[in-house]
Amino acid sequence: MAPPRTYRCEGLTLRKAAIGEADLVVTVFTAEQGKLRAVAKGARRSTSKLVGHLEPLTLTRLSMARGRELEIITQAQVVDSLPALKEDLPLMARGLYVAELLDGFGPEASPSPGLFRLAAAVLRALPGAADPETPLRYFEFHLLRLTGMLPELYQCVECGSEIAPGAHRFSVNLGGVLCPACSPAEALMRPLSLRAMKVLRLMHRGSLSETAALTLNPSLAAELKSILAPTVRYWLGKEIRSNSFLEQLQNERRPGTGAIRGQ
Repeated sequence: MAPPRTYRCEGLTLRKAAIGEADLVVTVFTAEQGKLRAVAKGARRSTSKLVGHLEPLTLTRLSMARGRELEIITQAQVVDSLPALKEDLPLMARGLYVAELLDGFGPEASPSPGLFRLAAAVLRALPGAADPETPLRYFEFHLLRLTGMLPELYQCVECGSEIAPGAHRFSVNLGGVLCPACSPAEALMRPLSLRAMKVLRLMHRGSLSETAALTLNPSLAAELKSILAPTVRYWLGKEIRSNSFLEQLQNERRPGTGAIRGQ
């Protein structure tokens, strides 16, 4: 039986691009259909009912019609515009990082409810987190889990022995921890402290709210980023543009201020 010609779904807008005189091509990630590219006809006209509903980092309820090459957005209603995220430039940059990873890893035209819920929850958690970098680490970890690349934290990825407290190392390309006895030549390794191991295991077993409530010292936060961000980048197979923008913002922070504000 052929799929229905029209359907409804909830989507997170990842990016948009102008096409033709007044149309938009929008990339959205949905729970029901995975990643979709759709055209919003006339959406750039000021009189269009779609104006403002398809901005990046917006959760929207969509009515869709199937097209030959692209889906067609016929109606859109904002569910959550995530205003607290968009009112702070560094927070928005972190949101764009989530969107870019979702764009790169998310399956096309395949149901992905867990990945959709993860992204939406992390975007909503960013403004209230003790450190907004911590939800990003949670997102990276569970993005890997949901796409079949969960880092191994309990057994050595080389020999299979149980990992005991000690001089652990983490291999980005082998996908997890190595025991002190194993040093495969092809492994891209970095040290892994016991504290970082405990936080990674907490991320594995715990909730986003538990992770977002953590207050990590700068060295531990930097260590976790040095493990998870390169792992995501390795499996994605390319540089993450929004990460460069975020790092630039962090380098340009004015002394004595908590954040750079932007519209």
